[in-house]
Amino acid sequence: MSIDRSLRGKSSLARHRNVLSRAERIAKLKADGRWDESQSALGLPKVAHRKGRAGKKKKEEAGTPAAEES
Repeated sequence: MSIDRSLRGKSSLARHRNVLSRAERIAKLKADGRWDESQSALGLPKVAHRKGRAGKKKKEEAGTPAAEES
């Protein structure tokens, strides 16, 4: 019997998670400026946590010096 794909990876804990811990949510709220130390840590507001994507590389135009050297 083979092992499921989700159990194979070495860095299974380093991948994107949809749910943040309370400490991670508070850190994100602090970074956004939406957290005040007088607030309770219970009943936190929702925090959007999106997985970042790598940007596409722009194609070099024909008139650039890098294209002329090749």
